[in-house]
Amino acid sequence: MEKLPAILPGRRRKRPAHRGNRRVRAFLHGLPKVELHLHIEGTLEPELMFRLARRNGIVLPWRSVDAVRRAYVFQNLQSFLDLYYAGCSVLRREEDFYDLAWAYLARIAGQNVRHAEIFFDPQAHTGRGVPFGTIVAGIGRALDEGRRRLGISSALIMCFLRHLSSEAAMEALEQARPFQDRIVAVGLDSTEAGNPPERFRAVFERARAEGFRAVAHAGEEGPPEYIRQALDLLHVSRIDHGVRCIEDPGLVRRLAEEQVPLTVCPLSNVKLRVFPTMAEHNLKRLLDLGLCVTVNSDDPAYFGGYVEENFEAAREALGLTRDDIVRLARNAVRGSFLDDAGKERLLDELDAYVDRAGV
Repeated sequence: MEKLPAILPGRRRKRPAHRGNRRVRAFLHGLPKVELHLHIEGTLEPELMFRLARRNGIVLPWRSVDAVRRAYVFQNLQSFLDLYYAGCSVLRREEDFYDLAWAYLARIAGQNVRHAEIFFDPQAHTGRGVPFGTIVAGIGRALDEGRRRLGISSALIMCFLRHLSSEAAMEALEQARPFQDRIVAVGLDSTEAGNPPERFRAVFERARAEGFRAVAHAGEEGPPEYIRQALDLLHVSRIDHGVRCIEDPGLVRRLAEEQVPLTVCPLSNVKLRVFPTMAEHNLKRLLDLGLCVTVNSDDPAYFGGYVEENFEAAREALGLTRDDIVRLARNAVRGSFLDDAGKERLLDELDAYVDRAGV
């Protein structure tokens, strides 16, 4: 019988690739995470949608949960928004908004999300006769419970729907003023193409004067110029999406120098055809260029994954290293609206986990 070669001292057997992948996935699962770009209405899973529809006596345009899921094939942002707003119709009572937010928090607790900054779209509900206070009370009660029971800190960001008028946004801002203890910032979302940030300059100026911080969706479907407008006219603290900045080298240099956080949503960008495939996503390139990129889930019920699935999809397709993953996680902490003590606490937790993991 042929004698097998001895294993030389100091040399390791080559581990199967799948074993290494399992270790990286386990590392990613336990990693303390922060999510900065999440639309609470976009967490409405079909099962909950049907349950709330039955509760409120609403007839949906789909006959079953499977039929809803089959409808999740989008050609662009607008085709998604049409379905998104149809789903919002089931949200009527305080209890509905509580159930929606609590379901999201319970799910992300299992992915070790430690802090979440959550968008909501009040105009999508007040336009249907739902009182502003009902929305905030339901979501707020879930966030309080998430802090107590799950240890997840959170912040609430009110978005203006950019396909509506600037006057409608100003009215929404007025409705928000009594709830400023709950709402830390204003944002700008919905149909980007043809709705530049400059249209909302006055309402953002008013919001900042009232003490709200500011963010804005820009550079998803819209051009790099929309990112410049969001920075220079709306004076936002971070850019939601921002992936089209790569088309403007001067803007890329500015974003890197100023370390403006970009809240990138990989699965969303592929699902909405911003990139044809995950392998063509520019997240890794932006990170390598020194930008403050973060990973988020956007509307996970519609796009096939929450924050951990977004990390994993990007890792697998783009070859993200452990150092890349840790850097993305640290960027999210630094880009959050937590106070300095809160950021230090989470950065310490993150560093301790990385030291223990030793992957």
